[in-house]
Amino acid sequence: MVPFLLRQHWIGRLRLALTLFGLPYTFCTSRVRPGVTCSASHLFSQTIRSISTGCCNLHATMPSSAAPHVKSRCPQYPGSKIKRFAVPDDKVDWSQNWPQYSPVSYTDQSVLKNPVWADPEIGSSSPKFNTVVSGVDRTSFEGPYKLEKGKPLNPRGRTGVTGRGLLGRWGPNHAADPIVTRWKVDAKGAKVNHSVSKQPILQFVSIKRKDCGEWAIPGGMVDPGEQVSLTLQREFSEEAMNSLVVPPAERAKIHERITKLFKSPGFQVFKGYVDDPRNTDNAWMETVAVNFHDESGNSVSELPLQAGDDAGQVQWVDVDSSFPLYASHSHFLELVAKERKAHW
Repeated sequence: MVPFLLRQHWIGRLRLALTLFGLPYTFCTSRVRPGVTCSASHLFSQTIRSISTGCCNLHATMPSSAAPHVKSRCPQYPGSKIKRFAVPDDKVDWSQNWPQYSPVSYTDQSVLKNPVWADPEIGSSSPKFNTVVSGVDRTSFEGPYKLEKGKPLNPRGRTGVTGRGLLGRWGPNHAADPIVTRWKVDAKGAKVNHSVSKQPILQFVSIKRKDCGEWAIPGGMVDPGEQVSLTLQREFSEEAMNSLVVPPAERAKIHERITKLFKSPGFQVFKGYVDDPRNTDNAWMETVAVNFHDESGNSVSELPLQAGDDAGQVQWVDVDSSFPLYASHSHFLELVAKERKAHW
């Protein structure tokens, strides 16, 4: 969901950013249509439990209304050698009759081992869809979704792969992404304005994923029965503040400040389906992204950032359209910048 205005320069910026970060990259062109491209820095060992909205270094020119969920149709399924059945734009919608459609069936072994975050295979169980059962939310932000042979159908259409891939749940897999921001200030505490836009510069807490090396908003999956507000706070604490391994006294201090910030009115940036390369015909990502802003700069802004859980590095990063992020995170930050009347 990268904004359309970035379309012309996105791939060039991506190449530059990957070069600066020292990351290898290759570019492949989908045979689905010439306008779709995706990059693959490298494949990775998947740890689905702590990943929010996709992390396989796949970027695409932005889908229009005529090109739905482009990343969900990128030719090679992430973390595998599985090639998707190519789905052209005009055959994505389920309403289009397509007898020749022959998607590849794939569910990763990490999912088939039945960890606590994953469903059993359908046949050995019969989940109730479009409802909440035992704390597991199987409703979709897209509204009621259809079933075929007892399996849910992706509300955005065909992806070229059936099964669950790397996703644990049949149907929607719910995540939460906390976007924590502050103003960039000078030595005297005055806001720093961008030299070109003349607007104040926001900074956000960004993590560098261990699994794929991309910079991202910290986030993770919503546990069964957990309120999204608690997921947002928990994931920020685990990934950005490393609160799980600090001494008790320091943990109490971190908890107090984070709790104070997350009790403040947050700006809901996005809620809905995510165009994620892990999506399949029967399992897909949905998320809620919320911005928590430290206006005064005396809350979490003063705490030392430590990478934890699934993060390799963590730091405050200037909000800017040229900074590459995975999945839909650039779009989320653009919305935050507009809401805060900041530079983008």
